[in-house]
Amino acid sequence: MKLSLCIATYNEEKNIHYPLDSAIDLVDEVVIVDGGSTDKTVEIAKSYGKKVRVISSDNPSMFHKNKQKAIEEAKGEWILQLDADEELSEELKNEIADVIKIKNSKFIPRFGGQNDNSKFKITKKDEKEILGYYIPRKNWFLNRFLTKGGVYPDYTIRLYKKGVAYFPCRDVHENVKVNGNIGYLKNPILHYADPDFSRYLKRFDRYTSLEVMKFKSLKVKKLSFLSYFFVKPLTTFFSMYFRH
Repeated sequence: MKLSLCIATYNEEKNIHYPLDSAIDLVDEVVIVDGGSTDKTVEIAKSYGKKVRVISSDNPSMFHKNKQKAIEEAKGEWILQLDADEELSEELKNEIADVIKIKNSKFIPRFGGQNDNSKFKITKKDEKEILGYYIPRKNWFLNRFLTKGGVYPDYTIRLYKKGVAYFPCRDVHENVKVNGNIGYLKNPILHYADPDFSRYLKRFDRYTSLEVMKFKSLKVKKLSFLSYFFVKPLTTFFSMYFRH
């Protein structure tokens, strides 16, 4: 089965090597939708050869639109979606290769590409075709991967069949929606989100600005405001505290 890697970029010259170096030999094509980068992102991406196709977009901050465009332009039967600051671990590459080559099978392992079905209990749900996979993600902060505080395993849907998934209209932490059964992979994506504190502050500023814009457009009522800024933080804290 053909596999397409889809990426949305904007001024990612320092990071674009992460997904390309780790996945270029796994995928059949790379579709990059670039939101008008002013650095060398596009030049670096094109240097990886004929597998890479770069499409220009005028939505630099609207990553959900650019990601949606990338999956629409992809030609593969399966879509692997990565951010520009993410890479595949070697174990995950092998797991993905094993999973997508299984065709017309009544059983796909929930936790990896091992074909030993004796470890798994087959249910009616398993007998239906799985159309997407949650993949755990390790997030890098300053000098190490975070494992506490609710940030790991940080499951996110990044592998899915073409034609069954779409991106909702969300500017902050946009996640794909899959119309069908979803399984889980075992090995992680490595996310180099915050290698230094300045990048962390820059990302934090962007996300908070987009949240403010969202609240203004939705005309959030006073009760919703109190719930979001007081009730939700407290419940999230206690949930993470007792879980970890």
